[in-house]
Amino acid sequence: MWSDVLERSVAALSTVQHGQGFLRIEQLCKAYNPLKPVFSGVSFTLDKGEFVCIIGHSGCGKTTILNVLAGLDQATSGHVFMDGREVAGPSLERGVVFQGHALMPWLTVRQNIAFAVRSRWPDVSSQELKDQVEKFVAMVSLSHALDKKPSQLSGGMKQRVGIARAFAIQPKMLLLDEPFGALDALTRGTIQDELMGIVRQTQQTVFMITHDVDEAILLADRILLMSNGSESAGVYTPGGIAEVVVNPLPRSRTRSGLHHLPGYYDLRNHIVDFLVTRALAH
Repeated sequence: MWSDVLERSVAALSTVQHGQGFLRIEQLCKAYNPLKPVFSGVSFTLDKGEFVCIIGHSGCGKTTILNVLAGLDQATSGHVFMDGREVAGPSLERGVVFQGHALMPWLTVRQNIAFAVRSRWPDVSSQELKDQVEKFVAMVSLSHALDKKPSQLSGGMKQRVGIARAFAIQPKMLLLDEPFGALDALTRGTIQDELMGIVRQTQQTVFMITHDVDEAILLADRILLMSNGSESAGVYTPGGIAEVVVNPLPRSRTRSGLHHLPGYYDLRNHIVDFLVTRALAH
């Protein structure tokens, strides 16, 4: 069974590198030292409505790639296209959620999200604004906290607000940089479930960085395994996308039932083996 999964992964890598997806990354390179790029030759695509996670050790360039996709950083070379247009800077067409919630502390939950919605649609009516804010706050189960300020919220609640704000502007794509990394396990699991529900409801396209193998298996349709740069016998090899793994588990999977699914342990062991034996520079 697992050999079939790997064959599909190889086929997916070919498609990813040469396809015409909704998001298309072509030969991306980032180099602070011209002789030792952090990564090079990074090419992949995302289809509309697809959820893709990227996993790799610290320093491999995952966050740099996400920032380039967001328009917050520039690659040394290569191109990013979304919906047929090259990404040249930040845009409300791409919603970003970082590990830190980045809420404005002087505004309430309602006001934080309303500010983003008004930025996207300056001419929205007061009633439409109210409806949009309350709809997405309800999706993350925070209707009771609409008029509270961030200082009155727990860490998990603040992240929920950040997620609601990102979804409320209805971006064409959502970029998540370890958004649950600072949360306790119980809160993290609850928000994972909420995120899955919203993504299924909105058919949102998502690119997410995570260090959590189970999180990637739970959420992603495909998982990009990224290697660090390495030097051997005086020859430096930049980091890059080493492998693309297609998630064979049913999309209706749940956190509580994940480990009962046939193929789960094979998939998990394959990713862990990559991280332990193949991802780091030696």
